[in-house]
Amino acid sequence: MEVRIELKPGVMDPEAESVEKSLALLGLTSVPHVTTARIYDLEFHGVSISEARQLADEAVERLLANPVIHRVTVRRGPT
Repeated sequence: MEVRIELKPGVMDPEAESVEKSLALLGLTSVPHVTTARIYDLEFHGVSISEARQLADEAVERLLANPVIHRVTVRRGPT
């Protein structure tokens, strides 16, 4: 399962802001907005797709993301 974690709109993203400024300094002004994301590829063995999804959701809830500041997308990764 692929878990993508991004900051919700309105939450400060200093890394993305730094990249935006650096790109502008390099003359790449056609990139007006940058966001950062973390992607986790969780590989499960011996479980069904629905069980893997449930386990991925549990990992997100218990460890990987803070629901107050993060937006999470879980999808089936490459097979």
